[in-house]
Amino acid sequence: MNVDAFIVATPGVIKLCRDIAPNIPIHLSTQANVLNYMDAAAYVDMGVERIIAAREIGLKDLVSIKEKLPKLEIEIFVHGSMCFAYSGRCLISSLQMGRVANKGSCANDCRFQYEVYAKAEESDAEIKLVEGDEGTYIFNAKDLNLIEYVKQIMDLGVVDSLKIEGRTKAHYYLGVATRTYRDAIDEVLAGEFNPQRLKNELATIKNRGYTDGYLVKRPFERKDTQNHKEEIGAGTMQVVAIVTESGKYFMAKHKFVKNHPYEVVVPHGGKIDFVDNEIGKVYEDNGTVFVVFKKIITEKGKELEEIHSGNVNPVELPTEFLPYTLIRGEV
Repeated sequence: MNVDAFIVATPGVIKLCRDIAPNIPIHLSTQANVLNYMDAAAYVDMGVERIIAAREIGLKDLVSIKEKLPKLEIEIFVHGSMCFAYSGRCLISSLQMGRVANKGSCANDCRFQYEVYAKAEESDAEIKLVEGDEGTYIFNAKDLNLIEYVKQIMDLGVVDSLKIEGRTKAHYYLGVATRTYRDAIDEVLAGEFNPQRLKNELATIKNRGYTDGYLVKRPFERKDTQNHKEEIGAGTMQVVAIVTESGKYFMAKHKFVKNHPYEVVVPHGGKIDFVDNEIGKVYEDNGTVFVVFKKIITEKGKELEEIHSGNVNPVELPTEFLPYTLIRGEV
């Protein structure tokens, strides 16, 4: 298949990869916890070409690694789920569910709501603690969001790649997050960086509340990285449809009705035709693209008043969109 690289977390598997497929680059997983140049150098000696640094690393340490190892590529996490534990060292899923986080099957036990008890050792009496506004999601970390720091990271000149955590995420989340960070990089290069607009865009996707993590602040300086009130928030927007590979139809992902304006999330750098015909209207308003359907007609020619998630009939578009274009509405 000639993949771009293997992401590997342990020395034994690094050796295995080099023995079996020496032509494929090896990238070191964040699960290996590289926080300094000495650890990075040890993995370089094993044949690693890029490290994905631990989420707990700071900018100064990234600079130190690049100074000592200028040929080593550095990748850092900028967005997505955070672990309440030290990167790669959580065992709660293994202990409670038998699902091993470092093998990709984490059960996300840290996202559960827990009942908390206090026990008196002398009498073995247990008392249930009822929490107030703090909630009982006692391990639930907020999501990482470094969109405001993209310019600072790029100006530093030591980071080669930005990583978005996307495991188990839906198309809408991945599409919006990736497009937003691509826009941020392009805006920095063009001298037009507008972090507030980008922050507003990232607020449209599901999140647990956002934190800027530890890149510019040390862990002991942070007291706002946990979300104790809820497992995850909905975001301000909901995907209602995804355009098919042909670009001529969409598949419903939520309730979809006629004569209602829905926002079109155009893929990065893509173009769209503005039309007004019997099927619907595609237009732009203040820089945002919208579509309104006058008719909902399936690929087989059946006309519907509305369509819902789970319906397997492709629905005709007023004009051809780029494949996998997202259509969304307010929550």
